[in-house]
Amino acid sequence: MAELVKKAKAVKVSKTGAESTGSSFDNLELFLLHLPTTLWYLIFCYAPMFGIVISFFDYNVAPGKGFLYSLFVNSSWNGVGNFKFLFESIYFEPMIRNTLVYNSIFIVLGVLIPVTLAIIISELYSKRLAKVCQTAMFLPHFLSWVVIGYFVFAFFSQDAGLVNNIAKSIGVGDPKHNWYNDVGFWKWFLVFLNQWKGMGYGMVVYMASISGIDQEMYEAALIDGASKWQQTRFITIPMLRPIVSIMFIMAIGNIFRSDFGLFYQATRNSGPLTDITQTIDVYVYKALIDKPNINLSAPAALIQSVCGCITIVLANIVVKKIDPEAGLF
Repeated sequence: MAELVKKAKAVKVSKTGAESTGSSFDNLELFLLHLPTTLWYLIFCYAPMFGIVISFFDYNVAPGKGFLYSLFVNSSWNGVGNFKFLFESIYFEPMIRNTLVYNSIFIVLGVLIPVTLAIIISELYSKRLAKVCQTAMFLPHFLSWVVIGYFVFAFFSQDAGLVNNIAKSIGVGDPKHNWYNDVGFWKWFLVFLNQWKGMGYGMVVYMASISGIDQEMYEAALIDGASKWQQTRFITIPMLRPIVSIMFIMAIGNIFRSDFGLFYQATRNSGPLTDITQTIDVYVYKALIDKPNINLSAPAALIQSVCGCITIVLANIVVKKIDPEAGLF
């Protein structure tokens, strides 16, 4: 009897060892699978974060020398001097205002319009028509702002633009109107361009979520006599709440970021439009290109990143308080 017990324990130990070996092998496979992605993030995302120290130096590039030599030998410690200069700059208040105001509008419309379009298209009886509408709305997402900028210029050029030519042919309006000096027009046209280009992507995300809703819920509601509006209100919209929460949190995290192509390339960097196109990203670019001075751009980029991190964490906390199952993390 004692010998049988010993044999049973030996078999158990051998099986446990085999299972642990297999488990270790599986973990090795998973490790090798994620290793390329991890290395990519370490090299291109985390390693460059060391560059934030530039914000606290009076950075001077040493020709022919490396970054570390230029930073610690050819540059001097400036503390918060760069930030003080940025806060006292005449560009600070407009760029913060434009970034936050426009992104707030984009966030609200970026939820309402795609959700509405996704619900409408999902209710179309003709699947071919639904696919045509979905493709037509999703196509602008793949166009670069450079291409869109040329399209806009073809419409609103002062001399040969389509809008001015139409105004001239029918005798309405000013056929020589300079649209790239019209601040009032571009205030709202920027919102239109942003939604026209981005609504297709958001709509596809919400349509994918709608397609995953259990159809038996709609069948039960139909048997109970629920109308289409009631089905949308009490089934579709509540079931979309988790994905809406995630998209909202991600949008809030980007509230201090602006679409550089929208504000710089689509407007062709028009001087009269600077009051409404001067965002943080445009300021950083101009600080590096128009007046090559990294000491002006580094503090703005650091503030943008830190504030973005704080806002996404706060947005997730608020959403989790409202709905514990709807947070991003």
